[in-house]
Amino acid sequence: MSLSERVALSLVIPAFREAARLPPNLPRIAEYCDTLVLPEGETCEVLAVVERSDDGTLERAREAAAPFPRLEVIDNGPQRGKGHAVRSGMRRARGAIRIFMDADLSTPLPEVGRFLGYFAAHPEVDVVIGNRRHRDSRIGRAQGPVRRHLGGLFSRLVRGSILPGAWTDTQCGFKAFRAEAAQRIFSRQRLDGFSFDVEVLALAAGLGLTTHDLPVEWRDDDATRVRLWYHGWGMLRDLCRVRALVARSLKEQPLEKDGG
Repeated sequence: MSLSERVALSLVIPAFREAARLPPNLPRIAEYCDTLVLPEGETCEVLAVVERSDDGTLERAREAAAPFPRLEVIDNGPQRGKGHAVRSGMRRARGAIRIFMDADLSTPLPEVGRFLGYFAAHPEVDVVIGNRRHRDSRIGRAQGPVRRHLGGLFSRLVRGSILPGAWTDTQCGFKAFRAEAAQRIFSRQRLDGFSFDVEVLALAAGLGLTTHDLPVEWRDDDATRVRLWYHGWGMLRDLCRVRALVARSLKEQPLEKDGG
């Protein structure tokens, strides 16, 4: 893809140990992008941001992406976490709308077009996030009861301490941003682990950005990278850091200095 091309949409896909899921999905994503009706002369880019692993994800993804010019597989170095991979991709993206989504396509590709349509119909909105707990969401395969219960507990902790009265699903791996909103948020975002979603939403609120949530179609995947007992304590630790990180960011880089 030429750097001179105008990019209407960037899809950012973080990946670690995804050799079984990312490579077969990359052609599907490229083919879906070909069906999108974009402004004349504009295109779509797909950035697969791969953290190095021992299962050959990087090599297999590059092989799968080779026939598709719009696909770029990025070697993001040693594994640091999903937050780091998303941040890297968002800061590299060039699209007027920038969406990050999971490699397993647990939120299916048609939701991309629906979110694009929502931005077009609501020019006042800066950020749109998927909400699996929305009453109109279509859940093809639900999480198990333990994961669902702990996820609800995490959301209540977020609403009680970081984002009072706000989002019922901060962790859905499908979030979309206008270019300016993405630049402002991800130039400040710091957490590398799975709690980065909360930091992103807290930054959006602190920056005065308009955020809406939408119902999504979604299907749980048994091979999810989140291991509750392994990652849970780290997520809680990071949750305790979010308020301080956002406050420090807004103090060190006031809104008027970043165009807010």
